[in-house]
Amino acid sequence: MSNRVYIFDTTLRDGEQSPGVSLNVAEKLEIARQLARLGIDIIEAGFPITSPGDFNAVSAIAREIRGVTVAGLARPSFADIDRAWGALQQAEQPRIHIFLATSNIHMEHKLRMSREQVIETAVAGVKRAKGYTADVEFSAEDASRSDLDFLCRVVEAVIAAGATTINIPDTVGYAIPEEFGAFIKGLMQGARGIEQVTLSVHCHDDLGLAVANSLAAVRAGARQVEGAINGIGERAGNASLEEVIMSLYTRRDFYGLETGVSTEEIYRTSKLVSKLTGMTVQPNKAVVGKNAFAHEAGIHQDGMLKNPTTYEIMNPALVGISQSNLVLGKHSGRHAFRSRLVELGFSLDEDELNKAFIRFKEMADRKKEITDQDIEAIVENEIHEAPVTYELAYLHISSGTTVVPTATVGLNRGEELMEEAACGNGPVDAICKAVDKITGYQCRLASWEISAITAGKDALGEVVLRIAENNLEKLYMGRGISTDILEASARAYIDAVNKMIGEKNNGK
Repeated sequence: MSNRVYIFDTTLRDGEQSPGVSLNVAEKLEIARQLARLGIDIIEAGFPITSPGDFNAVSAIAREIRGVTVAGLARPSFADIDRAWGALQQAEQPRIHIFLATSNIHMEHKLRMSREQVIETAVAGVKRAKGYTADVEFSAEDASRSDLDFLCRVVEAVIAAGATTINIPDTVGYAIPEEFGAFIKGLMQGARGIEQVTLSVHCHDDLGLAVANSLAAVRAGARQVEGAINGIGERAGNASLEEVIMSLYTRRDFYGLETGVSTEEIYRTSKLVSKLTGMTVQPNKAVVGKNAFAHEAGIHQDGMLKNPTTYEIMNPALVGISQSNLVLGKHSGRHAFRSRLVELGFSLDEDELNKAFIRFKEMADRKKEITDQDIEAIVENEIHEAPVTYELAYLHISSGTTVVPTATVGLNRGEELMEEAACGNGPVDAICKAVDKITGYQCRLASWEISAITAGKDALGEVVLRIAENNLEKLYMGRGISTDILEASARAYIDAVNKMIGEKNNGK
């Protein structure tokens, strides 16, 4: 049996199904490029039949991304499969991924199909997909709650029809590691022909066991693991790919397995996904949380100073977390700034560098010391893939316990400066109303969150908010940073409005 484990990323499909997450084509492309740099084997780019936007995103990724398998999801209906192929046909390595439920509860209550109908439908779907591409994956939805003997029959049938990868999902996160490992072994022993295909697993985290179940399946013989960066996804999310990857790497003495991932790109990938989805990574998150390599207890600090391996089983640099001590401040020049960007793994063209350097200087006037986290936040927030309609020129706020909060806002639209003032229930409300006056859109602030990126009284604050136009349900996420939380709020609100305008212009 091969010692290579293939990594299947579904951040752009299952991950985007997280409540409140909606990525546009440019954002999906940006994540796909980073996933390719990370060394992901298969990128599931979306579910093409669900919307024109999803179809366009899968098509764009298929056209551009090379050296990676690009997959599109489909039900076994011919319309789904034809639509998936329409989006994937320009991919260098296209894969059609078909799914159909096999558990009694799903067949009875959702599909309303008999066992024989499920087998016939699955086979027909695989054969249809096989007519388009040699690479076809079949997923038995809710496999972990399926009857093993029946699941073996389904697997045998779709393999005979041409499936090259068989995926066994723990769709509702019900499995226990020992149980799931035994289930995978039983399938490998009971399904004829399974040794001819790649066996995959896709585990959800409803009981917090997605990574443990995935690793138990790998130990039992699975050679593809599906999951998402930062573990995002439906309900409690998917298996966190960064945790699976680093478990296999750190404990290769136990597993004896390897992946093709460039681990140094893990942290940057995590940050990018967090930025574009608006889903903050919890501080104590394994591998990529800001506390993952932090040590506060005196005993731990003493041990770390004597030998880092006393309390760290991974070198932070291995996942791309810098350990540089170079300090940047308001007197630092462009060369030092550019050098630090290169050390942090960023490659900017001249226009992007100029824009980031201006924001760096603005921030340096407010902070005594600029940290790596500050620089990362500047680049990630100020360098946009998509066109920006409005940019913040200035912001004036009048607020207090005895005055009506008032905001005066200036926005640049190309070369034109547009200015308005408005009153509100609070300073943030006043800012939003002033921006609405300028743009002509009436938006509702659905959520607003703030967190500190760095420590200290001059900490850099990050605001993540979501807006909706009038009474529509569609939400747009915006993100802004500043040492001033009101400025960060304004930047976040403008970012969300720009995304809404961009989506309207693109006809998504």
